[in-house]
Amino acid sequence: MFDLKSYLNKKREIIDTKLSSYIEGDKLLKNAMHYSLMAGGKRLRPILCFAGAEVVGGDAKDCLEFASALEMIHTYSLIHDDLPEMDNDKLRRGKATCHIAFDHGTALLAGDGLLTLAFEVMSDSPNINEKNAVKYLKISSLISKAAGFNGMIEGQILDVESEGKILSLDELEKIHVLKTGEMICASVLSGAIMGEATNKELEDLKVYAQKIGLAFQVRDDILNVVGNPELMGKAVGTDAALNKATYPAIMGLEESKKFAGDLICDALTAIESFDDKAAPLRAIANYILDRKR
Repeated sequence: MFDLKSYLNKKREIIDTKLSSYIEGDKLLKNAMHYSLMAGGKRLRPILCFAGAEVVGGDAKDCLEFASALEMIHTYSLIHDDLPEMDNDKLRRGKATCHIAFDHGTALLAGDGLLTLAFEVMSDSPNINEKNAVKYLKISSLISKAAGFNGMIEGQILDVESEGKILSLDELEKIHVLKTGEMICASVLSGAIMGEATNKELEDLKVYAQKIGLAFQVRDDILNVVGNPELMGKAVGTDAALNKATYPAIMGLEESKKFAGDLICDALTAIESFDDKAAPLRAIANYILDRKR
């Protein structure tokens, strides 16, 4: 039986060691960047990148720069998301958010620093050579688009604009696909591309990633209603306080749980053709559905 806990711990240790090596020194900006980047967290995106490579027969270590960049981009987005101008959160991963631990200006620049460092890491890998340069460029483009103004950032602005409005399920899904799903999809596919996936494998993995990406956000919405703040490391009930459109608000709590379950079933169906190397992806899908934080 596949041991997901052991797999996650092993991969987290690898990515944490690599991430920590990128930011050294004792200056204010570096301290703020390091504070948020190394504050813990699930490391879901880099781990999905590793698993995406492994499922097609690739080696996770070949994805280390991309996995690191994905986590840097994710952390930058959290720093900015927590700012008073956005969600005004005081806690993240059980610790004071960056703008509380430091100040608003430093937090803003720490996010900017992590975003630009991510692209430096992707473009300056010692493993780039004439043979694989096109592959590196393809993955960098994929991640750039997922994180950019037509991806995650568009999802964020749509989320801000939706506060206090009544949205349809299609409108809500668009926000979450852009805000969360695009980067999760890029995580799985970047690993698969590094692992030399076939076009059919990429198509199946894209469906898997899209489904778990949306399920992840539905589960987030549910946890914001019924989650344990001590386990989550952040406050609950904030979506309702901001009058934000969420799946529980539109569908109801039980229907939202069922919808998340259906998405995970679809994700698992999409990778049925893969062999036992897909065990991490299958286990991660179920983890997303059952997670408590």
